[in-house]
Amino acid sequence: MLCAVPALCALREGEPGAHITLIGLPWVHDFASRFASLIDDVLVFPGAPGFPGQPVDEAAQAAFHTEARARRFDLAIQLHGSGTLSNDVVRQLGARVTAGFCPTAAQAGMAGETERLIPWPGGNEIERLLALMRALGYPHVDPHLAFPLRPQDHAGWQQMAEQHGLVGGEYVCVHPGARMLSRRWPVERFADVALRLRKHWKVVVTGAPDEMILTHRLCSLIGGDVVNLTGATSLGDLAALIAHARLLLCNDTGPSHLAAALDTPSVIVSCGGESGRWAPLDATLHHVLASHPPCRPCGWQKCPFRHECATAITVESVEAAALGLACRGYDHA
Repeated sequence: MLCAVPALCALREGEPGAHITLIGLPWVHDFASRFASLIDDVLVFPGAPGFPGQPVDEAAQAAFHTEARARRFDLAIQLHGSGTLSNDVVRQLGARVTAGFCPTAAQAGMAGETERLIPWPGGNEIERLLALMRALGYPHVDPHLAFPLRPQDHAGWQQMAEQHGLVGGEYVCVHPGARMLSRRWPVERFADVALRLRKHWKVVVTGAPDEMILTHRLCSLIGGDVVNLTGATSLGDLAALIAHARLLLCNDTGPSHLAAALDTPSVIVSCGGESGRWAPLDATLHHVLASHPPCRPCGWQKCPFRHECATAITVESVEAAALGLACRGYDHA
């Protein structure tokens, strides 16, 4: 969703008087509330066959489509990938015009008068979504990500700082998890880098509640006075924590986009996925380390081979990238 913020900015700039509804899973309510100037309300999506994120709520599907059609949308924009799954969902919304991506140029050429499609382009996700907005005639905008911090986020940071003795710019965040196991760099290597960073700065470990076993293992390998905040932060707390960090070290996963939005330097160990698609645009502030064996990108939950894309990335290379960024100083919060 953060990668879509510049596209939403372009839409709002081009349609300043429009009522913009975000269709997404229930958690997007919090996201929308942070971007009230871009999003007017939320319509909760009940899921559909083949979509990740949640099971399909079949009982809610009929009510969802009835509500969508009743709103009589002028335009429904699909920002959910190549369109293989999502275009059919968008067509059922009953909008006067639909727009989005499709897998090939031939399919784009076959679109009807009420459907505006462009071939799914290569490149970075942020730039892909902006390409659709430009094709629709909306203005060019700054592609920088944004994540507005609210008063309660700052308050959460202050509470964490007092409880754990954190000082802005004097700690590094290490986030060893990722939803897919194939996207994770080995935890032992995270620990090796963290031990070297701890010679200079306090280490704070973060993670989702279901990653507690992983982060407990990391903390036990690091030892000492590491701060483990796994499962202890809201999204806003995590963002504020990253905003005050000297550096974020993580896999190619959600917190990397928070660091990009908040201008916190980051080192991203990218395994399994499309590193170029999800890399931050500012390569001077954010360093992505990746190896590209022939099997990449993959969709495996757990690598069935030797996880070469992860093991080829050395501790020494990650440490050098982390120290190179962290030693520049601290001036971003």
